[in-house]
Amino acid sequence: MNGNVVEHAALVLVESENVAWRVLRRQLLIAAVVVVCGAWSFPPQGRTAEPPAAETDPHPGMTRLSPTEKVWLDRESGEVVVGGEVALQRGQIEFFACPRRTKEHESVVAVDASARLVHTGLLAIGLQAGEPVQFAPEYRAASGPVVRVEVRWTDDEGMPQRIDAKQWVRNTRTGMPPETDWVFAGSSFWRDEATGEEYYQADGGDLVCVSNFPTAMLDLPIASSQSNEALLFEAFDSRIPPRGTPVELVFSAIPPAAKAP
Repeated sequence: MNGNVVEHAALVLVESENVAWRVLRRQLLIAAVVVVCGAWSFPPQGRTAEPPAAETDPHPGMTRLSPTEKVWLDRESGEVVVGGEVALQRGQIEFFACPRRTKEHESVVAVDASARLVHTGLLAIGLQAGEPVQFAPEYRAASGPVVRVEVRWTDDEGMPQRIDAKQWVRNTRTGMPPETDWVFAGSSFWRDEATGEEYYQADGGDLVCVSNFPTAMLDLPIASSQSNEALLFEAFDSRIPPRGTPVELVFSAIPPAAKAP
């Protein structure tokens, strides 16, 4: 089922000629097994996937990309939905979202998914990754398609809520949320020369970043230091529900602004 999703994601990769994307194409062939057969998924780097607990699928009308990871594809709306929970309500942050059991101590949300599977979902809705941030020989901001990230949750009164994820982030200099949306930079692969294994680096925690990292899947296209002494962002504590609150992140493309005549 849903073979068109895999075919579309694979075609996006074929258009790219650099070596990193040829490596990622092989990863997508594995993703095809997940989407078509629902047989298994990519466990986040460093841990083994556990058998899924019996639960009701909250999105039966969407395509679930893994039986063990909470990632759904809504082809009709062009959205990728990822389940998780609030990991941090206050304090300085380098990430908005990370895979669970990676960098929750400096990330607002921890998701129950590997970064590479979220990456696959973004490809399936028609996005093609750009380039991560570059620091040498000079700074070059991350580039790629602009991505809207929204948060959905249920409040204490049982009312559904939905908000732009940037509203949960505060600039320590201005006291306001960031004005810039994230871009799909795409992270990169690292090869272990001793074993020959290749790792998608965002699986280590760098899913949605607010500090610049060359390993970021989504990054802000502005200069934002990762130095502890110069961190630019913190959790917007007055707007974030308590730690452990179940949430969903909704990723979708933001169309390019119309060019002036």
